[in-house]
Amino acid sequence: MSTSAATIDHLLDTIPLRLTARKMFGEYALYLDSIVVAFVCDDTLFIKPTPGANAILPEAPRGPAYPGSKDYIIAAEALDDPELCARALRAVAADAPPPKPKKPKAAKTSA
Repeated sequence: MSTSAATIDHLLDTIPLRLTARKMFGEYALYLDSIVVAFVCDDTLFIKPTPGANAILPEAPRGPAYPGSKDYIIAAEALDDPELCARALRAVAADAPPPKPKKPKAAKTSA
């Protein structure tokens, strides 16, 4: 079962952050400042379990977002407090490693 667009719209409207969503394999990834901070699978929000997010949501249940994945923070109860959820997502973004520098494109040669 895949996530509905209505679920994504609701999350983007509810959580007080400038999140963006991108569809991936019938499910969605949520981005904050171009950093993947969570996944939405089967209409459930799964937050990446970084040290900061774990400190903010220590009692939240954990589980795989999709078959074979590592355990993520299941944020069903955290959504009752959108500001708490936003704090956890900001913590994930803060814990993310800096982006790798892009390699310069090779100059085109004409033959």
